Amino acid sequence: MLKTLSVTNFALIEQASVEFAGGLNILTGETGAGKSILVDALSTLLGSRAEREAIRSGCDAFRVEAVFDVAANAGVRAILDDQGIPLEDGATLIISRYLSRQGKTAILVNGCHVTVGVLRQLGDELVDLHGQHEHQALLRPEAHLAMVDAFLPAGREKLERYRSLYSAWSELGAALTRTETDSRERAQRLDMLTWQTQEIAAAALKADEEEELDQEIRLLSNAEKIAGAVGRAYALLSEGAKGASGILSDLAESRKELEYAARFDPSLAAKIETIGDALYQLEDIAVELRDYRENVEFDPGRLATLQERMDAIHNLKRKYGATVADIIEYHRQATAELADITNYEERLAELGAKRAAAEKELAAAAEELDRLRRQAAKDLAGKVRGHLVDLGMPQAALVIDLKTVPRFTPSGANEITVLFSANPGEEAKPLAKVASGGELSRIALAFKTVAASAGGVGTMIFDEVDAGIGGQTAKMVAEKIALVAADKQVLCVTHLPQVAAMADRHLAVAKRVAGERTSTVVKILDNDAHLQEVTRMISGDNLTRAALDNAAEMIAAAHSCKEKWKNKAQA
Repeated sequence: MLKTLSVTNFALIEQASVEFAGGLNILTGETGAGKSILVDALSTLLGSRAEREAIRSGCDAFRVEAVFDVAANAGVRAILDDQGIPLEDGATLIISRYLSRQGKTAILVNGCHVTVGVLRQLGDELVDLHGQHEHQALLRPEAHLAMVDAFLPAGREKLERYRSLYSAWSELGAALTRTETDSRERAQRLDMLTWQTQEIAAAALKADEEEELDQEIRLLSNAEKIAGAVGRAYALLSEGAKGASGILSDLAESRKELEYAARFDPSLAAKIETIGDALYQLEDIAVELRDYRENVEFDPGRLATLQERMDAIHNLKRKYGATVADIIEYHRQATAELADITNYEERLAELGAKRAAAEKELAAAAEELDRLRRQAAKDLAGKVRGHLVDLGMPQAALVIDLKTVPRFTPSGANEITVLFSANPGEEAKPLAKVASGGELSRIALAFKTVAASAGGVGTMIFDEVDAGIGGQTAKMVAEKIALVAADKQVLCVTHLPQVAAMADRHLAVAKRVAGERTSTVVKILDNDAHLQEVTRMISGDNLTRAALDNAAEMIAAAHSCKEKWKNKAQA
């Protein structure tokens, strides 16, 4: 249920904050006062296109905000859960939308930024808008199907199951089409993959081979330099530099001198041991360096082989990946694709079998949907006809013609047409061919009345749907809108006093001129003001006692009518 709507700098509205009640909220005012601006603002808030032209003249931006009570709205809760948006107090939903002249926009749901797509999803669950020209939707076949589906028992679950099956069936069809590619292209791909996998396999790559090759090539390429350096190091240890003894000889002499001194000072024994350890270690190193030097050899043949191997790896890297690991992964993927192509017939048969099974299951779901829709269409047409009688069309015939089509669509295997005849003896024909604008408006209202009793969104908006209606029909339309409000919250923009008399809350919309600026203001009417406004709608500004009595009688009759419905519902 919509609790409040706040509008700032939207069209003629500078600032308005409107509180709505449950039941029937009536908005009235002179033509051009801005009644429909509130509806436009709410529509924009719930996902309609935000236009910079809607920003009030002389202002930089508009902002629209609404507060909803969604305690009983499972659809809204599911969307919020999916988006990770918290629900205030377990029931309160606050939506705001902002747009500046520079195009800066912000959409907040309980303080969280969302996309227009999410906003529209929420809007579909929150409000059903029926505008002056919305009855034209009755002329679209897809609208007929949606009306029947909304009347299905457990309709959403059945539709979602069908759509899930349809999606799987379609994906299998696409896979089958891709697999049934031109045989020449497949043969070319087969040849290329065969050559590539054979080339990579012949190389017998190892993941760490490149690093090992690089190290060995470095050694072989610098063998002479390595041998020379190791030889000089050995000579310094064993023989010493030119004109001097070697390090080993010097260390041995140092130890000998300390052993002599230790005869007189035993504390030198530890230093003798340290020098001895160093001498032994350096002697071992000297032996190892000598052996290493003697075993170093330059092998041009081995070096050439290693370089050829490295060139081969670099060539593969240019074709298949930046590293040896990438080449190995490419080989794995190519081998898998090659297997798919090689096993083309088996793959084709497998996909064909899967799609046939999916189609069988889809056909069963479509058949079940068809059966449910036929019963729903029959029940819906009967209820709508009953409301058309109340709306001054007692002789009208309305048939919802459902046909099974030999193809699957995202919505099933059905086509639906609403057939209508206003006069007895006339063949029922498609609405677009036979229904007048006034008839369409009443038929649409009848459908809305049935939809209201069948569940759906909690708030319905009627924006001047009674245009062009008067007399007894106006009274019937008023009663029908009020009947909808017995099950739903209804916001209704109207010029009919019969409809206004039914109000549970009456909001008057008026223009106000201050200085050189015009603005729209909204005021909640008390009982006296409600009476005066209904009187004005009947008699204009001539508020005579007779006119007031006439309006009071109309309001009393409306109140009596609603009480009768309430007592009947409670019984």
